[in-house]
Amino acid sequence: MYRWNTQRPSPMPSHRYRDVYARVPVPLSERDWPANRLAQAPLWVPVDLRDGNQALAEPMDPERKRRFFELMVEMGYKEIEVGYPSASQTDYDFVRLIAETGLAPEDVTIVVFTPARRDLIERTVESVAGMPNPVVIHLYAATAPVWREVVLGRDRDELKALIVAAGEDVLRLAGDRVRFEFSPEVFNLTEPDYVLDLCSTMTELWDASPDRPVILNLPATVEVATPNVYADQIEYMSKNLDRRDSVILSVHPHNDRGTGIACAELALLAGAQRVEGCIFGNGERTGNVDIATLALNLHAQGIDPMIDFSDIDRIRRTVEHCTRLPVHERHPYVGDLVHTAFSGTHQDAIRKGLAEHRARAAAAGVPERELEWRVPYLPVDPADLGRTYEAVIRVNSQSGKGGIAHLLSTGYGVELPRRLQIDFARHVQRHTDRTGAEVTAKELWELLREVYLDAPAVSGEVLERATCPTTSGEVLAFVEYAAPDGRGWIGGRGRTEAEATAEALARVG
Repeated sequence: MYRWNTQRPSPMPSHRYRDVYARVPVPLSERDWPANRLAQAPLWVPVDLRDGNQALAEPMDPERKRRFFELMVEMGYKEIEVGYPSASQTDYDFVRLIAETGLAPEDVTIVVFTPARRDLIERTVESVAGMPNPVVIHLYAATAPVWREVVLGRDRDELKALIVAAGEDVLRLAGDRVRFEFSPEVFNLTEPDYVLDLCSTMTELWDASPDRPVILNLPATVEVATPNVYADQIEYMSKNLDRRDSVILSVHPHNDRGTGIACAELALLAGAQRVEGCIFGNGERTGNVDIATLALNLHAQGIDPMIDFSDIDRIRRTVEHCTRLPVHERHPYVGDLVHTAFSGTHQDAIRKGLAEHRARAAAAGVPERELEWRVPYLPVDPADLGRTYEAVIRVNSQSGKGGIAHLLSTGYGVELPRRLQIDFARHVQRHTDRTGAEVTAKELWELLREVYLDAPAVSGEVLERATCPTTSGEVLAFVEYAAPDGRGWIGGRGRTEAEATAEALARVG
């Protein structure tokens, strides 16, 4: 233990747990993914209507499922997992609604989910009968040792036989009408040689070809390791799968360790081409990977996410309505406070950055929305997401003169001189320390009037004066004075600069 680190052992029984390397081989020793770069969006597959729905205390009713589905279509998703039709009548009926009403545009692929059991496969295939859209039947089975032994009570050979029989059932019942997807659930804790054998067997069984590729979906069903381990596992599969040019390699990370986003991004570097997840990350336990954050992370790197988030507040309202779950105020990109600065130093940097952005756009003669974005503390332009700049800077007891000046400028058109900003900031600090609350632009305006415009007259020597027009047409004038008890500021108002200045000077005596 270093002398500077005085932490002590906790009473938590950490010895009960084994790290991932003691639980599953991670065979990759030479890796390419660290040198790769993200260059394009993957195929996004929202699973909110199936996986996300299973995680809700109150599963979505048909009206909510339909509203959510229509939102995803409008946003631009082209492959959507719509349900688990063998699990409930509601899911079955929703799949039938799509099949019978033309609810989905013809270029949207419908995915339905089924366990590896014949009667449930039959029900699933029945649900998509007559579907005018492309269809994917998604077959899954848990393959990791603990699941095999404790849950299913089968050894490796017995489980493989069950999965192959289920794959044959899907092929026999659905035939050429559908494409196929296989998920070895808990892939990230399954022996690499076993899961590779299973996946290659399924691509051969389903005769994967470049014209009719098979989706192999490799879930981190329970997140158990750092994201680099998942990337190693994905790269190993990508490099060793049979018929690789006939496989769409997909990932489905969960977020048990809080690193689902990083797992998905590193998996893309390692060869994944498709990502399943939920918009804003709903899902069992800590949730599925958040495909909205993933997409907007690409946007922030100059890569088109291929999904439209230009009205993110409307998207959030719809998701909250359908799931009955609130989106946290600090949730990346969509939360109410994600573009908001209260800290004085951050506010000053943002204010200056926004002013520089406007000036640079004017000098170049291009719209602000077209100019390279480089404003401090704001990774993306809030306007890209349909947000305004009104909530970017908010003032509380942690704020400084920059935030105060920004709110007065944007709310009332008042540009205070720097020395007056410093003086007024002290009054605002006392106010916020006393109330313990955030102060709005309207409250700042009222405090400005109280401190300078409605204050009693003084007697002193004039040092500096400045005038400030307002958005209401009224002109304010401020005078800095020196008096026997120190310096201060006092103000006046009028219809013109001369009238306002005369009033302010008169109040100095």
